[in-house]
Amino acid sequence: MVYIITYDLCKPGQNYDELIKAIKTYNWCKIAESTWVVTTTKNSTEIRDYLKSKIDKNDKLFVGKLTGEAAWYGESDDVTK
Repeated sequence: MVYIITYDLCKPGQNYDELIKAIKTYNWCKIAESTWVVTTTKNSTEIRDYLKSKIDKNDKLFVGKLTGEAAWYGESDDVTK
């Protein structure tokens, strides 16, 4: 399955390293500053719960299953592949 992950870390000076390291445990592609596409056999709730453990309570996290059609512009060849 393919999922989109986006986040907003609200605490000033927040360290993204642990969250990014956790996202990279999946097959991943970074498509924007705080937006990633991953493939995994996990479901959106499992992904959310795993990543939630890497952020603060006031941060925002969205995980959505991508189904159907998609289009984009301005991404690198690596992202397109």
